[in-house]
Amino acid sequence: MEFLQEIQRRRTFGIISHPDAGKTTLTEKLLLYGGAIQEAGAVKSNKIKKGATSDFMEIERQRGISVATSVLAFNYQHKKINILDTPGHKDFAEDTFRTLTAVDSVIVVIDVAKGVEEQTEKLVEVCRMRKIPIIVFINKLDREGKDAFDLLDEVELKLGLKVTPLSFPIGMGYNFKGIYNLWEQNIKIFESTDKQKIAETTAYDSLEDEELEKAIGKASISELIESLELVKGVYPAFDQKEYLDGNLQPVFFGSALNNFGVQELLDCFIHIAPAPLPKSADKRLIQPNESAFSGFVFKIHANMDPNHRDRLAFVKIVSGIFKRNTPYFHVRQKKKLKFSSPNAFFAEKKEVVDESFPGDIVGLHDTGNFKIGDTLTSGEEIQYKGIPSFSPEHFRFINNADPMKAKQLFKGIDQLMDEGVAQLFTLNLNGRKVIGTVGALQFEVIQYRLLHEYGAQCSYENLNVHKACWVSCENPDHPEFIEFKRVKQKFLAVDKQGQLVFLADSAFSLQMTQQKYPAVSFFFTSEMK
Repeated sequence: MEFLQEIQRRRTFGIISHPDAGKTTLTEKLLLYGGAIQEAGAVKSNKIKKGATSDFMEIERQRGISVATSVLAFNYQHKKINILDTPGHKDFAEDTFRTLTAVDSVIVVIDVAKGVEEQTEKLVEVCRMRKIPIIVFINKLDREGKDAFDLLDEVELKLGLKVTPLSFPIGMGYNFKGIYNLWEQNIKIFESTDKQKIAETTAYDSLEDEELEKAIGKASISELIESLELVKGVYPAFDQKEYLDGNLQPVFFGSALNNFGVQELLDCFIHIAPAPLPKSADKRLIQPNESAFSGFVFKIHANMDPNHRDRLAFVKIVSGIFKRNTPYFHVRQKKKLKFSSPNAFFAEKKEVVDESFPGDIVGLHDTGNFKIGDTLTSGEEIQYKGIPSFSPEHFRFINNADPMKAKQLFKGIDQLMDEGVAQLFTLNLNGRKVIGTVGALQFEVIQYRLLHEYGAQCSYENLNVHKACWVSCENPDHPEFIEFKRVKQKFLAVDKQGQLVFLADSAFSLQMTQQKYPAVSFFFTSEMK
């Protein structure tokens, strides 16, 4: 019975948004309310983070952006909460898309002034395709922004969601007075206090409270009553089943920086968000309450602690109990492995755990056994599906800038490619190494990490490639395939797994090649196996 209770206690979710909407700040404030930290990382006036708890890589602190998914866990009101704080920048979207395979629900953060932005649209589209339950948090209410109803309309139209507000703002920007909590039927008054620590906020249970009128004025109360009537008339009542099925999205308003509206979000989230969900494998649907253990690697991170050169594989547990020092079956390599020090996470802080349950994320020390998408089980040969590797859009030759450090450069590139930050192609013609990324900023991250984590220096050369696509043919001896390889020899390379890749120099060239060689198949994503 305890096993089933542990599953029901878990809430594993991702936080997604466009850059600068306040996603990492919200993550920190959830930790603050969960008692996991005593004080939030201050944000300097020049917008460069002094060090948000979930941004543990040095380059993240310098740039003030998240470039890798962080895993954080804490307990709140008898629930075990696992947060995956994802990068918002489009150049790191691949990491976010993979992380979405490991969550049971998401919180989407939207900036009150900017509304729905491009990256948010793309990420929400992925969530909708996968029917992931979504909660929307409209952030930065203490700043001047769009009208609450206009924002709700924008969320519905641009993101294709069906929303229902569970909290509603009283005023906005300079006139921001507080929030009416429709979930708990009370009012919290906004008091600008110490942003780093939780302060007591005044709550009122009735709109007729005389003290409330003194605090926010009669005009604000009248406006709120009018808005609430409109909310009840226009938006559907909250229905948990509809939310869990991905058909209805509750909306909360607040200011994460000022710790306002965050507790309302958290208190509602732990009641309505799903416990660990079943997941599809290649042969069947796996239920979390099955006794046999199974899980999959959705992320690999080298050098979480540069002093120890440790490389961790992040595993989402889907079913059964993961136990320390127990042999588990690595499906791709068809061999048993056991782990003496599996880690639970709190940003860069880690602790060894003896048992982990469905919904949990564990970090396994890895010497090179794992690739993204690998499945671990108690013995069953299954493969979890849907962890994509995208066709890169930016390409550069990578050169060694320090011949004395060739070994370090090779090791660094090898490990960073395993993380999925980019892809490495080796040209068939001359063996030159090409780095392909989804976003241009990744080149800077790779260069920075090679230098600071491996002591290796690299330089880049531009390469005129439009698109990389994986190539295969049912019959390797087919005359068309042989001719394709001969004619396109200088555009062919192999990826890290030895799969053949065609580096097309233009959209026209790719189209003509596809037409000329119908027996050859071209793929723009490669599901990680």
